[in-house]
Amino acid sequence: MVRTPASTNLVLAIMAGALLAGCAAAPPTPAAPSTPAYALPPRPVRPSETPLALPPQTQGDTQFTLIGLTWLDAILGSHAEWQPKGRYLRIRLVVVNTGRSGAAFDTGRQQLVTADGTAHDVDPQAMLIKRQPGKFDLGANVRLEFDLYYDLPRDARPTALRVHGGPTLTDLKNLDSTDIPLN
Repeated sequence: MVRTPASTNLVLAIMAGALLAGCAAAPPTPAAPSTPAYALPPRPVRPSETPLALPPQTQGDTQFTLIGLTWLDAILGSHAEWQPKGRYLRIRLVVVNTGRSGAAFDTGRQQLVTADGTAHDVDPQAMLIKRQPGKFDLGANVRLEFDLYYDLPRDARPTALRVHGGPTLTDLKNLDSTDIPLN
């Protein structure tokens, strides 16, 4: 058999391919299955609300996720209409107790910090009119979603939500707080 340069090149290419295939890395090990997650259906954003895409923040045994922000000129409830001194800011948030015991949670301790450094308390009338929770026991591994209402001066620029997770068995006083930036 007479070999031509083309047939020699073809034989060399086949042999090189066979050698490389034998030296190739072993196939990757399949990744461990990811942690299962609940498939919660998406919900529409409420009228005039700006959805927030902020990462969850933790304070003590409580995880906070801010999910929406709305400016309001008045509060309308089933039994009252209330005008702010300035304007209302409503923050929608999700809290989760990541600890193994209950936490005494108080929505009244959550403060809104504005650009001038002032810490504003929740507006008790707005919270009452909109029937939002006050103090409650946030059980172990419990997730709760609700609103906080603040009456701010018209020119105030909110910068952070100062959160307190609540006393637990490991931190009975819960004097610490965490500021969650709003941008």
